[in-house]
Amino acid sequence: MSAHIKKVDAAALRELIAQAAASPRRRKNLNLHESPDDAIQRLLNDFEPGTYVRPHRHAGKWELFVLVQGAAVALTFDDDGRVRDRVELNAADGARVVEIPASTWHSLVSFAAGTVLFEVKRGPYDPSVPADYAPWAPAEGDPAAEAFERRLRTALPGAALGR
Repeated sequence: MSAHIKKVDAAALRELIAQAAASPRRRKNLNLHESPDDAIQRLLNDFEPGTYVRPHRHAGKWELFVLVQGAAVALTFDDDGRVRDRVELNAADGARVVEIPASTWHSLVSFAAGTVLFEVKRGPYDPSVPADYAPWAPAEGDPAAEAFERRLRTALPGAALGR
């Protein structure tokens, strides 16, 4: 049996965005890979404004983001929570693609409703392995997370965000 072409059309993007907007986390992904065991994970991820992506890193794994629509910022940090890099992702005059180096603390901030990024990273994905979250950033759901996310929006290289 032959494999079928996978496609994501405007209707699928609208549905993804609606699901993200309705989610308490304000984000939602649409996996294109078949299984968490796939060697390359490929997904569309909608990040609505106000979602908090706690700074984290992936041991030995890079991560690539391609802007599909909207506007976001990718941030990287040193081990103490100081901003290393800030990359604006937007269709008007920002970057369209950003690759986060392996084992680098990073986060994303959404600036526009319907911000969709295509994400590619090495697999497999093992949900039993605990995520490597930055100890200097509040956990998702922590009362301090909302204020921290607001600080991420304007953080420039050199800014110290660690607690």
